[in-house]
Amino acid sequence: MANKHRIGIVGGDGIGPDVIAEGLKVIAATGVELDRVDYDLGGSRYLKDGEILPDGVIDEWRTLDALYLGAVGTPEVPPGVIERGLLLRMRFELDLYINQRPFIDPDNDIDMIVIRENTEGTYAGEGGFLRKGTPHEIATQGSVNTRLGVERAIRYAFELAATRPAKHLTLVHKTNVLTFSGDLWERTFNEVRVDYPNIDTAYNHVDAASIYFVENPQRYDVIVTDNLFGDILTDLGGAVSGGIGFASSANLNPGGVSMFEPVHGSAPDIAGQNKANPVAAILSGAMMLDFLGESEAAERIRKASADPQTYSGSTTEIGDQIASRV
Repeated sequence: MANKHRIGIVGGDGIGPDVIAEGLKVIAATGVELDRVDYDLGGSRYLKDGEILPDGVIDEWRTLDALYLGAVGTPEVPPGVIERGLLLRMRFELDLYINQRPFIDPDNDIDMIVIRENTEGTYAGEGGFLRKGTPHEIATQGSVNTRLGVERAIRYAFELAATRPAKHLTLVHKTNVLTFSGDLWERTFNEVRVDYPNIDTAYNHVDAASIYFVENPQRYDVIVTDNLFGDILTDLGGAVSGGIGFASSANLNPGGVSMFEPVHGSAPDIAGQNKANPVAAILSGAMMLDFLGESEAAERIRKASADPQTYSGSTTEIGDQIASRV
């Protein structure tokens, strides 16, 4: 047996701890050993003592192999406090510059992956208010795009497309309106693709891509896009490929510590009721195993999770079924 992988576990809020427990159960069934380090973080922790993400925790994370997160957020905490103080800070501090979300539905021949730039765009927080609270109030909210950030996301997407049978990559943006950021993305894409002559490419405006995601998602293989468009398209991708309860994701620093989480939120209305669908968390665990070099175990989890019989039952029953099939 290989050395244990040191994994930081953030169950978080709501259904987060429930679905992560099932993910860990399924990973254990593969025989892969994890040395888990648990962290009490999220909205509930913030309400207890006002702590969001201590500096010491970030330092510890840099010594780990990966992070596995359930969900964070509670209705009692104002929007943006946990998201910016925990999730975004995590992405900035660990430079998790790739957000990778696969969408697979064999029954409808859907097999696509969205690569979303994960540390710039609207995440940068550029903007502000003028005359706030008056009838003449002005609010600005910008999108920050650097050549470094754009190019490394695009190159990652080309490298990923090269490993897949279709070998196709689509850039999604809105170049006819966003003539500055869109120009940077399109120019960079066209320059980088010269290094990948075996990859077929295409471009879609984001509004057209939204239609194609619904009407003809089979046209896509790998998609690369900016932060905001990727945020929207990946939720839509989950909806058209079986539902958000099956949508897994990776927040990657290919050369460092990376974080894996289901796309869904904390769903406080069903927390603790054994009703949550844990498949997204389980598949996120499979993505983590891929990252850790445990690809054979990851593939066993994906095959076990693909059986429609595992999609019914309670949270723990679904986890038990998938673990038994692994």
